[in-house]
Amino acid sequence: MKYWKVLWGGLILFLGLASLGRAEDYSLQYFLSKATSKTVELSKKEKTELFNQLDEVMKRAQGVRTQLIQAVQTGETDVRYQEGKFWMSKLEEDQGSIDTGIQQIKLLKEKPTRLVPAVKLYKSLKDLSENFNGYNNLPSFSALVGDLAPDIELWADLVFYKLYLLPLAHSKDVEKVLPQKEQKPVPKGKTP
Repeated sequence: MKYWKVLWGGLILFLGLASLGRAEDYSLQYFLSKATSKTVELSKKEKTELFNQLDEVMKRAQGVRTQLIQAVQTGETDVRYQEGKFWMSKLEEDQGSIDTGIQQIKLLKEKPTRLVPAVKLYKSLKDLSENFNGYNNLPSFSALVGDLAPDIELWADLVFYKLYLLPLAHSKDVEKVLPQKEQKPVPKGKTP
C-alpha cells in the first residue's frame, strides 16, 4: 500500500513539475508578436522552431493539396472539365513548391546563414500562398483549404521575410561592406 502512495505521489509531482516547466509555444501568434515588436532578432532556438513550424506548414499544405486532388478527380467538387485541368496543373505546381520548400528547410536547419536557400524557401511560400488564396476563392475548394491560405501568407511575409530573410540579407550586405585586410603595397623600384 505504501508503495502505491509513493508511486502516485511521484506521478503527481512529476506531472506538476512538467506543467510548470513547459516549453514556450512557438506558434504563429508568437512569431507575429515578435515581428511586430521592435526587436526582430531571433535566437538560435527561435530559428530552429521557425523552421520546424514552416515544415509543419508545408506538411499541412501537402495534405490539403492531396485532398483537393482527390476532390477534383472523384468529382466531389463542382468543377467543369476545363477548370479541373487548370486547377490540377496548379496543384502540380504546388507539389514542386512544397518539395522545394521542404528541401530548403532542411538546408537551412543545417546552415541557417545561407541566403540562397532562404530566398528559395520564401519564393516557395509565396507561390503556395498565391495558389492557396486562389483555391480559397472557389466555393468548392474553400472548405478544404480553410485557414491554411491566410496562414501561409502570414508565415511567408510577416514572419519569415521580416524576421529571418531581411536580417539575413542585411548581415550578408554588411559583410561585403566591411573592408578586407589591407595588404601593404610593395614599394616600386626597390628589389629585396
